[in-house]
Amino acid sequence: MVGTRGLEDIRLCPIHGYYRGERCQCGYVGEIILDRVRVERLGRFISGILRHFPDKFGLDMDENGWVDFGELVKAVRKKYRWANQWFIKAIVYSDAKGRYELRDNKIRARYGHSVNVLLSDYLPCDRDRLYYGTGEEEAHRMLEIGIKPVNQTYVHLSTTIEKSVEVAKFRTDEPIVLEVDAKSAMKEGIRIVMANDHIALAKEIPPEYIIRVMRI
Repeated sequence: MVGTRGLEDIRLCPIHGYYRGERCQCGYVGEIILDRVRVERLGRFISGILRHFPDKFGLDMDENGWVDFGELVKAVRKKYRWANQWFIKAIVYSDAKGRYELRDNKIRARYGHSVNVLLSDYLPCDRDRLYYGTGEEEAHRMLEIGIKPVNQTYVHLSTTIEKSVEVAKFRTDEPIVLEVDAKSAMKEGIRIVMANDHIALAKEIPPEYIIRVMRI
């Protein structure tokens, strides 16, 4: 099936809850809750609503990206009648990349927004260095004008070199990693926040804070 390559079924472990793949971390082989085709369809749709077009489905999103979970369920079921709140929670809780946050009957995407969100409740970045993976042509341009978001509200920076290379390989076979002096940038007023353990967000990174270029 096109679009499902690399995706896994979601299963349920009685001890650890929802997980992706055949076996839970404890070795238990749980019952399939969502097959990989439905994981792809439902995940893509939820991500689209929470990152790009909440208004299209009548959802009221606050400045920090939160929408009412019950209203999201209603919106999803208009497209996929088979979906329910437990399938949506399975998508959220089994997502290893930490794309979503569900709290107090509200849900949001943690990163990847193209809609304008402030994310004022995010914690400040706690890393001295961050990394941005890209291709050679883009790297040269960023050394001149800085790192700016493309089709998104925020620049997405990685907390490790390895993660930045992983991201860059979606765009190029020859990754270039830019090392960012996050500590100095924040001292001089650049707001950088943590989306999760692997991703930090900033409106932009001026070129003076790019302190090293690594060819992988």
